[in-house]
Amino acid sequence: MPTQLAVLSPAPVTACCAPLAKAPLSVDQATELSRRLKALADPTRLRLLSLLMAAENGEACTCDLAGPLGVSQPTVTHHFNTLAAAGLVTGERRGVWTWYRVVPEALSAVASVITPAAR
Repeated sequence: MPTQLAVLSPAPVTACCAPLAKAPLSVDQATELSRRLKALADPTRLRLLSLLMAAENGEACTCDLAGPLGVSQPTVTHHFNTLAAAGLVTGERRGVWTWYRVVPEALSAVASVITPAAR
């Protein structure tokens, strides 16, 4: 059985702030929310999240994603590093490959901040 070594740890999974409809953002809160939204605001990264979320067991190897995306493996790794820095995915080293999975709580935290208040 291969040794599993965690290589990426997601950022703490918390909402940066109260929902936008409840209170104005501070500068620090806007900066944190912007960092996560910027990570999501890329077509390749959105496709990566989609592929991960649709994958069996909710995870995929970088080796399996370059082809469907039409990019090189280093490009896949670059995009995953951006998503991991924003706390949206986590990676685990297995042999020579890294397997990634979405951090559902992180996506929920972003969604909870930008969801409009019920009227």
